[in-house]
Amino acid sequence: MNNSWTIEKILEIYKKPLMELIFEAAQTHRQHHNPLEVQISTLLSIKTGGCSEDCGYCPQAARYHTDIETNDLMSVSQVKAQALRAKANGSSRLCMGAAWRNIQNNDEFDQVLEMVQTVNGLDMEVCCTLGMMTQEQAQRLADAGLYAYNHNLDTSEEHYKEIISTREFDDRVKTIENASKAGISVCSGGIIGMGESAEDRCGMLLTLANMNPQPKSVPINALVAVEGTPLEDQETISIWEMVRMVATTRIVMPESVVRLSAGRTEMSDEGQALCFMAGASSIFAGDKLLTTPNPDINQDMKLFDILGITPKAPFVDGDQPVTNNNYKKCLSTKGNVKWSRPTHTIERNEKAKEKAKALRS
Repeated sequence: MNNSWTIEKILEIYKKPLMELIFEAAQTHRQHHNPLEVQISTLLSIKTGGCSEDCGYCPQAARYHTDIETNDLMSVSQVKAQALRAKANGSSRLCMGAAWRNIQNNDEFDQVLEMVQTVNGLDMEVCCTLGMMTQEQAQRLADAGLYAYNHNLDTSEEHYKEIISTREFDDRVKTIENASKAGISVCSGGIIGMGESAEDRCGMLLTLANMNPQPKSVPINALVAVEGTPLEDQETISIWEMVRMVATTRIVMPESVVRLSAGRTEMSDEGQALCFMAGASSIFAGDKLLTTPNPDINQDMKLFDILGITPKAPFVDGDQPVTNNNYKKCLSTKGNVKWSRPTHTIERNEKAKEKAKALRS
């Protein structure tokens, strides 16, 4: 595994003629993965809206007016029912997302730990995306049976300051390190179509590819521009840009699962097939990805049938975690954990916030 990538080398790959790039990515994919298997994951929003962050792409930020329906934290029984439904529809992984800035040591975190323990008991891979996380919190999740933790870099370190002003890029990296140290499989990728350059896209891949170990899973999202967010006027990226990003990711991180994530509703079956050819080996199923639309599972199954693809079984890439009752122990640091608060502002984000205030008054 190469952990000494340079931006120049990744850009050289990214800018190859597309047909050559796809061919090289397809060859790389076949060396490390079964090209006829794709993992189906279900993304479940266990707590929706009301987030204090200012991510320019996100409709769950409380400061923007996006008309999403906010919901309190789901119960363990509700999550179990959704997990069983997802499993019946072919999903081998359930990813639970909460619109939190970071995990706090409180009763809600205890409830999430019970969710993790419950879903792991259903023989499904359990993933969570809960915001920033300390080493101790990561260990409690691991003890409860968490298989993977998602924490996207979103974009390059340089472009990050144009998208988010309420936390530092280094906080993202630190959270990923905390998950990895706890033995949790890392899921981290980003979003394209936020006005970034090719250098930014490759810069994000550079950070991920030089991690040791590299993330086990790398989601590649196409921005879904939502009215009311600062990025509401961004144009939808072309399928060719998506294929190019998937292929480059596959070559740079050959052993990682490249996850075709948000934006699939804008892709044709032929476009998705090209992404699978270029190395994508996982999708999110279900009619919604947290708050954004997603293709129907029956539509996905028809495409799989046409392409000769079968759903991947759980725990092919790693052993099922064994729940350790240590997750029930109280943390030594009760209360809120302090993370960074950058001092810069983003004009576009501030305008969207003021617009939301005017609409609510």
